[in-house]
Amino acid sequence: MTTFSPAGTLTAEDLGHIHLIGVGGVGMSGLARLFLTRGLPVSGSELREWPSLAGLRALGGTIHMTHETANLDGVDTVVYSSAIPADHLEMVEARRRGLRVLHRSEALAAAMTGRRTVAVAGTHGKTTTTSMVTMVLQQAGVDPSFVIGGEISEVGSGAHHGTGEYFVVEADESDRSFLIYRPFVSIVTNVEADHLNTYGDLANLEATFAEFARLTDPAGFVITCADDAGGRRLAATLRAEGRRVYTYGEAEDADLRLTEMASSARGVRYLAHIDGRPLGEFRLPVPGRHMGLNSASAVLAAYLLELPLPAAEAALAAFPGVRRRFERKGDVDGVLVYDEYAYHPTSMTLALRTLREVAGDGRLIVVFQPYRLYRTRQLQAEIAEALAIADELVLLEVFGPGEERGPGEGSAALVEAVSLPAERKVFVDTWEAAPAEVARRARPGDVVVTMGAPPISLMGDQLLVALVGRTASALTGTVAGGVAGGSTSIGGSVPGAVGVDGAAPVAE
Repeated sequence: MTTFSPAGTLTAEDLGHIHLIGVGGVGMSGLARLFLTRGLPVSGSELREWPSLAGLRALGGTIHMTHETANLDGVDTVVYSSAIPADHLEMVEARRRGLRVLHRSEALAAAMTGRRTVAVAGTHGKTTTTSMVTMVLQQAGVDPSFVIGGEISEVGSGAHHGTGEYFVVEADESDRSFLIYRPFVSIVTNVEADHLNTYGDLANLEATFAEFARLTDPAGFVITCADDAGGRRLAATLRAEGRRVYTYGEAEDADLRLTEMASSARGVRYLAHIDGRPLGEFRLPVPGRHMGLNSASAVLAAYLLELPLPAAEAALAAFPGVRRRFERKGDVDGVLVYDEYAYHPTSMTLALRTLREVAGDGRLIVVFQPYRLYRTRQLQAEIAEALAIADELVLLEVFGPGEERGPGEGSAALVEAVSLPAERKVFVDTWEAAPAEVARRARPGDVVVTMGAPPISLMGDQLLVALVGRTASALTGTVAGGVAGGSTSIGGSVPGAVGVDGAAPVAE
């Protein structure tokens, strides 16, 4: 197991020339952008031309499209993610040369030195919640720095170097690296069984979340969700230790209580109360009760930080969403296409129920690529139950770089476990077969969502192309006018599209 150094006095400026291995991934590219906007020399290596790389080059970053030892010439600090193996040739060379070698989280901790950190953790909803907190702080005029594990839609960036005292960060529990942070505010959206390849069982996972929360500055506070069983247990544990903990949710005993919550295809609204006192009505232009809960943590943080609540109200009312989180890709021939990152059964269920609201009288067609064999094996029944919300299911093989598939494992077994009629579900064993299968099944009024592991994000545009090409009339009509809301370019065509040496392009 990788061990990480705790946050200390090291600053970003101490790192010198920084080189990031696998710089195209969302987490790594966001960190590179942060360093570049601070005026630091940055280089990186990749094997694939990910969309984020053009922006890094525009900011002055040097991007090598190969992995080789010469990439480290002139470098002072090498940054890697948990997806990079210890025997990667640039890692080996960095250690041979005696360069500083830091995990992504350690480099990020250096960037946070001297700031008040707002760290958002949890099994689901981290990226969306981090984005909401960031936008609330921006609307309040405090210009926070931030690094998010996704890009805020319409902003096109997952990182920014601000001038204010706050630094908002998405804290990843998958590899325990969130334990190096020293937050002023810790937000835990929920705690459920996941990443058990790291933790072994739920009890160990919950204990580690508690350890993370205890790292919060005594002058700061912890925020958890009163509607989540794991969040309630965490709050009880911390309160018994005399720590400052505040909760949010629809539960009657929540510190920030939500009432009259309503969700539709147009968005979600609720009334907020604290200690029985009304704070007002809050609205989001994106649907889903889970989105409402996520936003409530941002409202509570703003209240406790004594920021103006009208700023929170305005920020949430304008929240554009986050890429790969309920992201609309386009509309062809009356078929709506979305992309969604959910791969854990709880987040899948929440997302699919929301998409069903959007579908209305239409059908919901799910194109799902499971993420990691160990998760698919351990949670097969729960994943299958979530997928049964769909009207039609197109299932791809599990994306599990570095994992070995045993007999009877994978998507062929998963599709059998989904309680849909045989004609309404199919396992496709090649990436190329999926768009054609969707085009064959979809009809006007349907909603199609690509969901799951990082590579599936590449398929949305291909589905739009396949839908456009279904009939001669579509080719002569829709293409001439363009695809509403989405590009028809094909970014990649293989299910194993990966970042570095078989590693997923974004962190779990």
